[in-house]
Amino acid sequence: MPNSMDDFNIDGTPKRALTAATIGFFFGAAAVALLSPAATRFQSAMDLSTTQTGFLVSAPVLLGSLLRIPFGAWCDKNGGRKPFLILLGLSIIGMAGFTTLLVLYYPDRMDASLYPAFFVFAALSGCGIGVFSVGVSQTSFWYPNDEQGFALGVYGGVGNIAPGIFTFLIPILFATFGFTGSYIAWFGLLLVGVAAYYVLSADAWYFQLQRQGLDEAVARERAREAGQEIFPEGTPLEGLIKSAKIWKTWALVGGYFFTFGGFLALVTWLPTYYQQYLGVGAQTAGGLVGVFTIFGSLIRVPAGSIADNIGGEETAAISMGIVLAGSLLLAFIQSVPLAFFGTLVVGAGMGINNAALFQKVPEEIPEAVSGASGWIGGLGAFGGFVLPPIFGTIVELMGPVGYARGFLLYGLLAAIGLGSVYTLYRSDSRVETEESQPVGS
Repeated sequence: MPNSMDDFNIDGTPKRALTAATIGFFFGAAAVALLSPAATRFQSAMDLSTTQTGFLVSAPVLLGSLLRIPFGAWCDKNGGRKPFLILLGLSIIGMAGFTTLLVLYYPDRMDASLYPAFFVFAALSGCGIGVFSVGVSQTSFWYPNDEQGFALGVYGGVGNIAPGIFTFLIPILFATFGFTGSYIAWFGLLLVGVAAYYVLSADAWYFQLQRQGLDEAVARERAREAGQEIFPEGTPLEGLIKSAKIWKTWALVGGYFFTFGGFLALVTWLPTYYQQYLGVGAQTAGGLVGVFTIFGSLIRVPAGSIADNIGGEETAAISMGIVLAGSLLLAFIQSVPLAFFGTLVVGAGMGINNAALFQKVPEEIPEAVSGASGWIGGLGAFGGFVLPPIFGTIVELMGPVGYARGFLLYGLLAAIGLGSVYTLYRSDSRVETEESQPVGS
């Protein structure tokens, strides 16, 4: 029997695996910005209501969010590369169908009868968003416990800047290549990104060793000697069931629904908010939303390291207070500079909290990291689909002022999030106190 890692054909390193996952997530997450910069064009071409438009622009978040649950858990069986590629493949199918519809029907032949087809292909194109929970597990398996915040901060932060970059670029592409040509160009970029992930990615050592015939226990021992600290426990279904029975999973789901789902919702909704409420041009709105998205994403990188140092609960509590302050400002102003500042405040708070929450997953639920990541990433991101139609309904009920008052919903969710963070903190403090007491006391 081989005695060391040198006796096996092992591929990959933690840095390379992190690079691959980040590239894959970057191109998968870009689908969030697929429709939002062009929302008014689709609304006009198909004669849609504000609520229907809200559903359409958030469609890419729908399927990709829900698929995070089973695909994230599936990582416990194979390490992540296979589910990652399947999700990106589904995104390619969706983007191909969406682009074909535009080529065939836009603008003169588009009407409301095409709405279901556009919705379905837009939803499929968003399957790439589902790679997030897969990449969280894949990255967690590669990195030691004391570097989880950093690694996941880089992965989530850099990957999440894609919607911001494309929100900014798409209006420019519209002017350069035309409306349909811009989506053809994006389809080509998606193919390039998927190819890059395919070439660079590799599953963690434990999974590679198992595929080369090692017994589970031996593979675990060899991988641990090489530096791997986090391993799957049981089957994917067992991981989902086990994590679902742990109340902390649902506390983290709630927080992520608000901050990451809410973040995705703003990426899709803010272009409409700027154009319809504040009278900003499409290209300027794209730039403002792009800065918001990039800033809110990149702040996850230092936030992950901060969470490693001061604790996830403390970091999350600070972030919720920041979101609450920004939401209250946005709810009562009608000024482009102040609105831009307010969105940056909200984006900062959301980005910090996103990093803090996933820093807590391996710590709070080490026995079912993949299953918990699936629930948190999937149901959390689902907020990106749920919230834009609610904003649209608020506008229909209240008129233009509803664009601003809708941000009170974020203030309410931030307050609820503070309660969840406090509950987690109290629970951990109680456990530490009990463990520190002498036996028999």
